Amino acid sequence: MSEQWSLTVDCARPRELAEFWCLALGYVPAAPPAGFATWEEWQIHCKVPEDEWDDGAFIEDPDGVRPGVSFLKVPEPKVVKNRMHFDLHVGGGRQEPFDVRWPRIQAVVDRLVAAGGAVLRVDEPDGTPDHLTMADPEGNEFDVL
Repeated sequence: MSEQWSLTVDCARPRELAEFWCLALGYVPAAPPAGFATWEEWQIHCKVPEDEWDDGAFIEDPDGVRPGVSFLKVPEPKVVKNRMHFDLHVGGGRQEPFDVRWPRIQAVVDRLVAAGGAVLRVDEPDGTPDHLTMADPEGNEFDVL
């Protein structure tokens, strides 16, 4: 039996980063926990101080299949390369012809750049683009392939 899990990203602006990753992953803002109509109601119930209400944001797969992602506010900025990152598999796999795969990748990259992401580099083994490494609005690296 596998364990249920989610991923947490430390950041400075949880809500903004959650919006970016909703777009990148096709996720939606997470619904409040069962029994609560809103996140505010849940926070009041859990006695979360009001000045901490914007310290986290949560997103989920709209189909309920893939793991959830939490974004938690931390005081320190990102200072080194990620040790773990997302890979967005949008091109259809390396078995797809380049002229099919690369436009799919580029369309997603263009959308994410418009949303505040940045292209860091294009990996070109053998001189042909294979995938891109990007950064989200807070500098967290991820790959688009």
